[in-house]
Amino acid sequence: MELVHYFAGLARYHAWATHRLLDEHLAGLTDDEWYRDCGLFFRSIHRTVNHLLLTDDIWYSRLADKVSLPLALDTELHAGRADVATALKAAMPRWSQWLAGLDCTRLDGEVAYTRFNGEQIRIPFGPTLGHAFNHATHHRGQITAALTAMGRPGPELDWRHLIQQEAHRP
Repeated sequence: MELVHYFAGLARYHAWATHRLLDEHLAGLTDDEWYRDCGLFFRSIHRTVNHLLLTDDIWYSRLADKVSLPLALDTELHAGRADVATALKAAMPRWSQWLAGLDCTRLDGEVAYTRFNGEQIRIPFGPTLGHAFNHATHHRGQITAALTAMGRPGPELDWRHLIQQEAHRP
């Protein structure tokens, strides 16, 4: 398997897990549960979903558009829960679309960007692309922990579920 196909699988998983979390598990939360400080790194589910959108925008801009967005990691892009969920779901397809046209040789190159504090960074492209998806998995896991702490069922978001679904499609 070529590495670009692996990343394409990660992009599909990223979209699938995000949609599943938002539609099947977070849509039914009360406003109190959505905005409550749950002790997460970004405190609430709301702030964590905002962070997922923000970092998705940041990493996509750095990797695909070669642009550094000057945004702090705790920037609230949307105050309304429906707005942030809609924006995050709308952002998901761009990864697969971009990866479909990615020159495989770019995976062996570097990505250069400027951090919010002005620091110039140059790091390997392939592992950084992997980080963009892994980072989202980390925060979806935090949200899952918050849900179970509230007594709600934890979503099953393992990649293998998507792999099984795709393997059984005609």
